[in-house]
Amino acid sequence: MKIRLFALSLAATSALGLAGCGPQPTLPPQSGFGANPRLPAPHKGLLPTVNLAEALGWPAGAGPVAAPGLQVTPYAQGLSHPRWLYVLPNGDVLVAETDGPALKPIGFRGWLERQIMKRVGAETHSPNRIVLLRGLGPDGKTASRSVFLTGLNSPFGMTLVGDTLYVADTDAVLAFPYKAGETAIAAPGVKLIDLPGGPIDHHWTKNIIAGPDGTKLYVTVGSNSNVGENGIDAEKGRAAIWEVDRATGKSRIYASGLRNANGMDFEPKTGALWTAVNERDELGDDLVPDYMTSVKDGAFYGWPYSYYGQHVDTRVSPPRPDLVAKAIAPDYALGSHTASLGLTFYRGSLLPAQYLGGAFIGQHGSWNRSKRAGYKVIFVPFQNGRPAGPPQDILTGFLSAKDQAYGRPVGVATDSTGALLVADDVGNTIWRVTPKG
Repeated sequence: MKIRLFALSLAATSALGLAGCGPQPTLPPQSGFGANPRLPAPHKGLLPTVNLAEALGWPAGAGPVAAPGLQVTPYAQGLSHPRWLYVLPNGDVLVAETDGPALKPIGFRGWLERQIMKRVGAETHSPNRIVLLRGLGPDGKTASRSVFLTGLNSPFGMTLVGDTLYVADTDAVLAFPYKAGETAIAAPGVKLIDLPGGPIDHHWTKNIIAGPDGTKLYVTVGSNSNVGENGIDAEKGRAAIWEVDRATGKSRIYASGLRNANGMDFEPKTGALWTAVNERDELGDDLVPDYMTSVKDGAFYGWPYSYYGQHVDTRVSPPRPDLVAKAIAPDYALGSHTASLGLTFYRGSLLPAQYLGGAFIGQHGSWNRSKRAGYKVIFVPFQNGRPAGPPQDILTGFLSAKDQAYGRPVGVATDSTGALLVADDVGNTIWRVTPKG
């Protein structure tokens, strides 16, 4: 496997410059976290760094390591690429078993990128379904599991408003009738709105949450490229969070310049919308930090023309100094190339009081960094609606001693008991974090 993976990377190097050996990190990892991350000069070598964690899966009986005072157990195992979670009011847990759509790669570069992604547990055949997990057995695992929805197109985000369940497929928001307690929905979905999809669909994950009063939906739509290399026309409606009127389906861009926003939640104290965003690659090990930020209506966050406010990305042509001048810096950096995806504020009472009101973040893990970053779940404390301290490791141990990936955390959610749930799409497991003992 290692020889084949090296050969694949070498082929990419010689043919397309997809892989290469960049410089070592010049800053300690913690410098890329917090309200004021250190941003070194960009490194734009001939070849970007590609450092892949081969997807291994968990050995029998193994699992991640929980922070002191916490324990982690498997809640559901043997799933098929579980990516995202949603907890229904009655306590049932919905899990999106999904991956990117089966689109034809654009050119040899696109084909080669897809082969590399397969090695790290991505680009699998998408199950295109949502499963329902119910209850808690004496062994700490789900009491029952059923297939809840099928026939979807790379589903990701889910949200319930009244008796309507909304699912964000990669190319549309669908509405389904929901009755509390049912274990499957047979009725076809009704399309509320189209979303940007193929033929490229570089960032296929579309998340969705409902606003506080239920009249509006908020939908993430990631960019169609790293930094606009597929042309700005391919980015229409992308790198943005949409606001959708639930009654009419009319939409507008709520905030833009967000390269790949995924997790969203409303901060409990202020009610402000927050999101976790994956920033751009190929500027060196220490650039650009992923981040979480409060989302301001009408704000522009820089992509692709600048990062972290008004730091210009000179790779983008033609430049847009007018947009750079409008770009605002995000609130809190989450480390470079950590692939921070999941985001949820803790409102429960089961975990220790220190976690109340803070944010749990699922970090899927790096590929464009010479030393691994991410591959864990972290916690950021909040006070008065703002981040208030350094990040804390909650779940680690997703990498083997040989830097292979036992698992990769993605979505995070709080179940009806107050436990933290974590979707692991390489380990095909939903992990459950509770107080120790």
